[in-house]
Amino acid sequence: MSQTRGKYDFCIGLVLAMSSSIFIGGSFILKKKGLLRLARKGSMRAGQGGHAYLKEWLWWAGLLSMGAGEVANFAAYAFAPATLVTPLGALSVLVSAILSSFFLNEKLNLHGKIGCLLSILGSTVMVIHAPQEEEVETLDAMSHKLGDPGFVVFATLVVIVSLILICVVGPRHGQTNILVYITICSVIGALSVSCVKGLGIAIKELFAGKPVLKHPLSWILLLSLTVCVSTQINYLNRALDIFNTSIVTPIYYVIFTTSVLTCSAILFKEWQHMAADDIIGTFSGFLTIIVGIFLLHAFKDVNFTLANLPLSLRKDDRAANGTLLSTYDSFNNDEESSACLGEMQSTESLSARRNGSLSAF
Repeated sequence: MSQTRGKYDFCIGLVLAMSSSIFIGGSFILKKKGLLRLARKGSMRAGQGGHAYLKEWLWWAGLLSMGAGEVANFAAYAFAPATLVTPLGALSVLVSAILSSFFLNEKLNLHGKIGCLLSILGSTVMVIHAPQEEEVETLDAMSHKLGDPGFVVFATLVVIVSLILICVVGPRHGQTNILVYITICSVIGALSVSCVKGLGIAIKELFAGKPVLKHPLSWILLLSLTVCVSTQINYLNRALDIFNTSIVTPIYYVIFTTSVLTCSAILFKEWQHMAADDIIGTFSGFLTIIVGIFLLHAFKDVNFTLANLPLSLRKDDRAANGTLLSTYDSFNNDEESSACLGEMQSTESLSARRNGSLSAF
């Protein structure tokens, strides 16, 4: 019965995580469409400080879609392992990229299509090999987990590293080193996911009629989540403002997901009962998603499609052959030119001698 219940919760969490990605990915398209409509009307753009988008229904539809996605993502952590839910967040990037090619006329090049395919394959592999976390049904059990010495040491290190980056490293190198602000967001994000997991359990208990609001852990988790999310938003916006989005997004995804996987493994002991093939499959799926996200973002401005692939190959072949031939021909031409020049000089010298010219000597 418990095993059946676990599979049922896993399926619910999987569906919620995938629907969250669809809602969040679609929200970017709706917001962008609304902003483009305002630009065509001549309204002051949001980048210039305008707020005309508040009167645009498409923008509000995008905001509601993002809200629905975040709620679904929040609920997914209550049913499925964080090791599964967090990497599946990459699907929102794919949904946004695919929908933008249809509705915003933003062409998806060959690298982007391969990146989308790799990310989907990686997500599928991670779903197949996803670990089963330990049963945590109540806030008392969650409180016991949070008091585990391993997690206490991990959380303490995260807080110390974050404070050093915020107070010491950030003011000196945050404007020039892309890893500073992204690392702050990522390591704190691991704690925020743990808080979300705990609040999800609290909400499930609340619906079951238990006195959750009287439990001090509920308020501690809510306060911790507020602080963590506020810090994440602040430093992620700084990173996006200073550095290129196509660089920030994949780096943030990799470091954030790695931090969450580490935190989840320490807190919920998800990896203790996994077989070797499941561990390899999980890491392989994660690395495949990373490669896909990298291809999708790093080469998005390169105008390269499947149609011009044969032409590019022919050009490369001609260039390679042409280089070899030109080197060989230039060598022969140099020899021939030297020979011709020598013959001309000999002829001129002979003529000079015959004419008695002193310039020959």
